[in-house]
Amino acid sequence: MLHTFFFCIIPTSSIQYETFSAITPDHSIQGNETLVSSSGTFEAGFFNFANSQLQYFGIWYKTISPKVYVWIANRDSPIQNSTPILKLTYKDTLTIVDDSRTIIWSSNASTVAAKPVLLLLDSGNLVVKDGERILWESFDYPGDTFLAGMKLKTSLLNGPYMSLTSWKSVDDPSLGEFSYHIDFHGFPQLVTTKGGNIYHRGPALNGNAFGGVSWLSNLKLLKFSLMLNDKEVSYEYETLKNETITRLWLSPSGYSERSVWSESRKNWDIITTRPLDQCAYYSSCGDNSVCNITNSPRICQCLEGFVPKYYEKWNSLDWSGGCVRRIRLNCSGDWFLQHSGVELPDTSSSWFNKSLRLEECEQMCLKNCSCSAYTNLNVKSNSGCLIWFGNIQDLKNNIDQGQDIFIRLAASELDHGRNRRSFNKMKLAGALVGVILFIMILGLATLTYINRKKLAKPGMLKTLYMKHKRDEEDVHLSTIFGFSTISNATNHFSDHNKLGQGGFGPVYKGILEDGLEIAVKRLSEISAQGEEQFKNEVMLMAKLQHRNLVKLLGCSIFQDEKLLIYELMPNRSLNYFIFDSTRKKQLDLIKRFQIIDGIARGLLYLHQDSRLRIIHRDLKTSNILLDNDMNPRISDFGLARTFLGDQDESNTKRLMGTYGYMPPEYAVRGCFSIKSDVFSFGVIVLEIISGRRIRNFYDPCHHHLNLLGHAWRLWGEEKAQELIDELFHGTVIPCEILRCIHIGLLCVQQRPEHRPNMSSVVLMLNGEKLLPEPNQPGFYTATAHHPIQVDSSQNEASLSLLEAR
Repeated sequence: MLHTFFFCIIPTSSIQYETFSAITPDHSIQGNETLVSSSGTFEAGFFNFANSQLQYFGIWYKTISPKVYVWIANRDSPIQNSTPILKLTYKDTLTIVDDSRTIIWSSNASTVAAKPVLLLLDSGNLVVKDGERILWESFDYPGDTFLAGMKLKTSLLNGPYMSLTSWKSVDDPSLGEFSYHIDFHGFPQLVTTKGGNIYHRGPALNGNAFGGVSWLSNLKLLKFSLMLNDKEVSYEYETLKNETITRLWLSPSGYSERSVWSESRKNWDIITTRPLDQCAYYSSCGDNSVCNITNSPRICQCLEGFVPKYYEKWNSLDWSGGCVRRIRLNCSGDWFLQHSGVELPDTSSSWFNKSLRLEECEQMCLKNCSCSAYTNLNVKSNSGCLIWFGNIQDLKNNIDQGQDIFIRLAASELDHGRNRRSFNKMKLAGALVGVILFIMILGLATLTYINRKKLAKPGMLKTLYMKHKRDEEDVHLSTIFGFSTISNATNHFSDHNKLGQGGFGPVYKGILEDGLEIAVKRLSEISAQGEEQFKNEVMLMAKLQHRNLVKLLGCSIFQDEKLLIYELMPNRSLNYFIFDSTRKKQLDLIKRFQIIDGIARGLLYLHQDSRLRIIHRDLKTSNILLDNDMNPRISDFGLARTFLGDQDESNTKRLMGTYGYMPPEYAVRGCFSIKSDVFSFGVIVLEIISGRRIRNFYDPCHHHLNLLGHAWRLWGEEKAQELIDELFHGTVIPCEILRCIHIGLLCVQQRPEHRPNMSSVVLMLNGEKLLPEPNQPGFYTATAHHPIQVDSSQNEASLSLLEAR
């Protein structure tokens, strides 16, 4: 589905403003006058968006460009063809009037004040004060932005709540369709709703309120507070350092984004985004199921004791029907099955008690025939009781930051569960025996090989055997295939089955006995980096699962043979299509945009949302494979590197990658980071849009310019549309494609700190983030063959290339 996008909106900023520190009833704000906070962080006044005459009164960051508006008074009633005025009365009422003195907006306050004054605080809160008493404040009427010091409050008595509300679009601040607030039904939870229905949920407010991998970054910068009593629940946060500038923003399409301003890079760093993946959307798997994004594409599983309501739909990946109990509860002799490492399900049909212990919670649940599950209310102190009634909804796996929940099952399920676990133990024991036998056979085979080659020396057998044993330990997370199985599947690696050749070695198509089509990468005996890349890819791919990453099925080790087995991508790689004059016709502009969006989401997962922070280091069109529906899958992790904790940059003396896709800081200094992948992504974007390779392209007007320089020249001459593949000349060009060119140039900027991160890129692609002007790209004056020597993927071939050359 193609999203709707908008071009960058740059508010008028060339006018000189007259500023005030406070406003009294004797004064007003109009025209170019503004109100500024004491530290100069925030500014308030009238403004209009570019190419619009509609006037709004709002608050923005004074020193940050482009402007970011954190609150707008008259968002649903802009003034047109008139000079607006903001006035303060002695009834502590703020009003916005037009030329005819018609009230456009009012704060509707009613308290009579002796000496009211209007101030803009350093927190961004616009307040009316009478002495030290605050009579009215903008923080009580949030817009789409949640600032430090602001409270989101919900009444537990009658339900009124404060909420963030999205804009209609990036240049229309009127009330949108999304709301972010605390749901008061059952145990309080943060939700984003669309039209009154839950769109996605935030973390449970359960003592580990801000659990999740991405929240660890938040906790180093922010202090969160939750207040819960019999009447009200409120949620707020503060910055740990005064100089930290941060905001939570609800986008027009329902994403909630936490970002922090980097003064050194002059850029917003996005540290959390929700929803992150398909599991984050509310009830993706229906009732009584658990969503696990690492099991893509079959991310949904029925809870133990439950079966799909509609088997045929479930097997075809339609999970909307959810799951039902295999055996109905009879309310006597029921038992509870513990599920660990999960994010708690929807709590809107729950009940809680702060003082009960977990054992008392279990007994209370057993006594109520409608109770379906229970857990601790506070996971930090292992105290309190939280129980659910009816169906379990929106349960997700979260191994790193999840907790335990106990699901109720019928007594007769106990034997079924025991038998199933016994069977699983037998399977595990059998697998372990198989691994041991495999290692023994591997050792014997190694001995035979050494004797045959007459290379054996004292101690050498033990060294080689232990080396292979370590290999087995390294790859324990993947399925180990027998070499003969893969050899038979590929017709003994016949040339007829050969799909391509990369720096790693040849790639073959195979068909297993059960009919599953596979792609097999075979380590070349002459590849100097092959063994290291083999281990690297197995260890990484076993832990990574995303719809835009190629799935590793397993591996095989036999003597000097090392094989990687993947799911087969029937449409081969992106460059098989995009650079071929005939095949490229199968990729219209809409499909090209969808491919760009898919690659971006795959990279976002690698950089931010996976359990490890992964730098790919060899991203290019030949490493983007296409499935049956032409959806992109990132492949080839042989050169990838992982970052831990706060690490975001590293260096290497041995450069590896592919000409044209490497950023200047890596090619010149060996420095790589997530911004290295961003650069490569930008190159791919420009290649997809233009249908031209980064290598071997020369600007027809300026032969010294490569593709990046060509794109930069056209951008500067306001002829960006000329970059688009000539196949589409004379046709209507969707605005999304021009936006992609803009984003591509932002990604290939010379300095890494100027490039956006992938969370920003995803928002940019979806039209939810303003686009700054790009700076000069890296290598923009170089020829296509810049003279930098590296160990690259040979002939621009991918290590997982699935095409003949």
